[in-house]
Amino acid sequence: MKKINLFRFPLLFLVLSFSTLQAQTSVVISNDVDAPVINRNIYGHFAEHLGRCIYGGLYVGEDSEIPNTDGVRNDLIEALKNLQIPILRWPGGCFADTYHWKDGIGPQEDRPTIVNQWWGGVTEDNSFGTHNFLNLCEVLGAEPYLAANIGSGTVQEFADWIQYVNHSGESPMANLRREYGREKPWGVKYWGVGNEMWGCGGNMTPEYYANLYRQYATFMTNWDNETGLYRIASGANVDDYHWTEVIMRDVPHHLIEGVALHSYSFVEWGDKGDAVDFNEAQYFSTMQTALKMEELVTKHSEIMDKYDPKGEIELIVDEWGGWYDVQEGTNPGFLYQQNTMRDAMIAGVSLNIFNNHSKRVKMANLAQTVNVLQAVALTDGAKMILTPTYHVMEMYKVHQDAQLLPVEFDAPEYTFEGESLPAVSISASKDSIGVLHISAVNIDAENENEVEFDLSGFDLDGFNAEILVSETLQDHNTFDDPEKITPSEFKDFKFKKGRLKMTLPPFSVVVLESK
Repeated sequence: MKKINLFRFPLLFLVLSFSTLQAQTSVVISNDVDAPVINRNIYGHFAEHLGRCIYGGLYVGEDSEIPNTDGVRNDLIEALKNLQIPILRWPGGCFADTYHWKDGIGPQEDRPTIVNQWWGGVTEDNSFGTHNFLNLCEVLGAEPYLAANIGSGTVQEFADWIQYVNHSGESPMANLRREYGREKPWGVKYWGVGNEMWGCGGNMTPEYYANLYRQYATFMTNWDNETGLYRIASGANVDDYHWTEVIMRDVPHHLIEGVALHSYSFVEWGDKGDAVDFNEAQYFSTMQTALKMEELVTKHSEIMDKYDPKGEIELIVDEWGGWYDVQEGTNPGFLYQQNTMRDAMIAGVSLNIFNNHSKRVKMANLAQTVNVLQAVALTDGAKMILTPTYHVMEMYKVHQDAQLLPVEFDAPEYTFEGESLPAVSISASKDSIGVLHISAVNIDAENENEVEFDLSGFDLDGFNAEILVSETLQDHNTFDDPEKITPSEFKDFKFKKGRLKMTLPPFSVVVLESK
């Protein structure tokens, strides 16, 4: 950027100063003992057999020179442990409704190959299967979330999978599990009954799927899982409110625990734009779709409230994140993209929305874990980098299982070419030992925003804080410069007599922790 001597142009200095001046935003944070707990599963992840997410991403094989545990690369294991990853969804996605789980068990040399018809038409050898995934979840300390094949599978196949992973007694599937080296069942709780049944799962109507769901859910036997099975219905595509209406109306509530919702952030569906080479108009458009999550969660929750006023059925946003054109020179079916400060903005505002709607939203799964869409990590052979999205997830992990603290404020506007969006997004929580955390995002591409918090209802001594920010929205970590964007200490705030005042730089994420 060309430097301008503002002292030579005093009038210009006044104009520029006025253009970046933002009114102070006042935020009231309530210490509401009846507020819900932010379910840790809101910070969940999603790993599909798609591109290099599994093969070459998570899984490199036991014979790889890359340090690994049972074929899963150790650097990624440690990175996900650091995130305190609570739940991991697998094997899809669209892939789930073409996956036959028995192809991925038993001796490696006996496993058949499969053509991944959804993602690139590549041939896979099924070397990563049920045992590999569930053992990985144990290593990570994460709950497994299995998405079952409804589109091209059978009720019997589904029931057998549940028996295989959950039954401790004598049975054909339990004995087969023992034959393949696992005595103790894994006790899988979370099950997706199909995926995107309105699209790649079978292009079904909601009425047809509701009946099909009832059939499959009926034969989902609990076996030895003391906590019971948690059955998640394939939910709406973005704002298809009729889909949610039919599921809530037509499925008996004793057969269902959760309803899914999928929504991605992009410039526009037909032209998603480049992941790095984007302008402010494309950034603004992407943030419009990201912030629409507030409307989606609100309206789908209202439908659920109508049929389930006690809130016993939960909203599961098991696919969300930024989606752009693939990186030039890569397989278009692999959905590999870079990850910039724009993605940090998507992550920050999305997680704030989920936190603030934690009365109904009990799980969310970022798409996807590694090398696909809005990944938290990217790999290149033995190299691995952590993305800006990873760092937001790491900063926000303090909200897991903490009590929500409701926030009230009128957000300042981020205006571009006559359109406006709320510039500031905030959520807050109090953990089990009384420590308060506030996460704040300023999505404005040009202007800082001053925010003052009324914390008079809390007994606090002060705050520590960290910030994720960079020079341009397009900045990203690379294999040559893996730490270009990392969190750093944030000091631009003052706390006095229950008032916390801070200035948020343009496109930044800040998390504060009370002392």
